[in-house]
Amino acid sequence: MSKNHQKIAISFFYTLLLLQLAFADQKTEVIIEGMVYCQSCNHFGSWSLTDAKPIASSKISVICKNQWKQVNYYRGFETDSNGYFFAKLDGFKIGHSILDHPLQSCKVKLVSSPMENCKLISNVNYGINGAELRFENKVLRRGSDYEAVVYAAGPLAFRPDRCDPQTNL
Repeated sequence: MSKNHQKIAISFFYTLLLLQLAFADQKTEVIIEGMVYCQSCNHFGSWSLTDAKPIASSKISVICKNQWKQVNYYRGFETDSNGYFFAKLDGFKIGHSILDHPLQSCKVKLVSSPMENCKLISNVNYGINGAELRFENKVLRRGSDYEAVVYAAGPLAFRPDRCDPQTNL
């Protein structure tokens, strides 16, 4: 490598180091959002959410595993009155920048429904196995020292335990 190339490489290295130091105080949060529904009896046995109704106060969990497949984050969240959840992953840490990244390491699972007639967990969008996250190019910023990256999961659904031929939920 020529001396000129070495100077460029060293200059590039120091520029990256300065940029890293400049943004070291910036706090980046991870947020996951989604919806939870009660699947209509008309679509029982499918992944269709046509005619589905949102479930208020249903519970979901966010489970993240590190590069060795060990759980390094677990927390439950509840949907609001519209069936929407906004899960701010307080305390979530990324160890390995690729393997522990939320898109690779975190999944959302259904936990419970408060509806007596719609309590069975369905696997719509992998609500039983764990819905994978999607990045939808949504970032929240507050000033220059706060950033939240928002991922989406689901939509997820519970289903009725019984569907009579003439019953619609």
